[in-house]
Amino acid sequence: MFPIYLTEGYRSFLEARFPTERRRFAQLADSQTPEILVISCCDSRVSPSAIFNAGPGELFTIRNVANIVPIYQPDGQYHGTSAALEFAVQALEVKHIVVLGHATCGGIKAYANKAKPLSPGDFIGKWVSLVGQAEDKAGDPEAPDYLTRLEYAVVTQGIDNLKTFPFVKERVDDGRLELHGAHFGVANGSLLVRDPQTGEFKPPIDTAGLPVRSVAAVTCD
Repeated sequence: MFPIYLTEGYRSFLEARFPTERRRFAQLADSQTPEILVISCCDSRVSPSAIFNAGPGELFTIRNVANIVPIYQPDGQYHGTSAALEFAVQALEVKHIVVLGHATCGGIKAYANKAKPLSPGDFIGKWVSLVGQAEDKAGDPEAPDYLTRLEYAVVTQGIDNLKTFPFVKERVDDGRLELHGAHFGVANGSLLVRDPQTGEFKPPIDTAGLPVRSVAAVTCD
């Protein structure tokens, strides 16, 4: 049986939201023109559309375990993240790519803790082994904030890996495309944005007066 939660959610959408956005959806039926690609974790607690208050058609999203960006690898195998990236850049011609990490990421924790396989295929283990590329950027593995620093490091590594794709690097070099890093705090709703010059993660706006606890800036080169 189709989940009742989804049925009721669709009913609410059809009755409340769709009538006010009918024209928008009609336009989207013909084409989509998002200017921003967000690469985020598939964690149910991290929704780019909710975090950035985006409407339908405004964000193109790629979601995978631990928001990992693999390196460019044209080996004839199946690469879902790379395929979606190719479409966003080459077909949709997005102007910005945001690699969005988040707090308490299960995939990154699984890598750091060397978690046991969940199945004989160990699909998660093989995928999150790519986190290893970022270990050197995270600092001391014995530090109490190591997992958080590893989350930041994976974002930074993702930006570096994006540049291994020729079609991304070409557009970055000629100014048609900008790459960004960010990190979302699930518990407090905080957002940190990576400074491309210093590698520092810090709030993009003054949150004074807003119901969000302040977050110290963190550097991850």
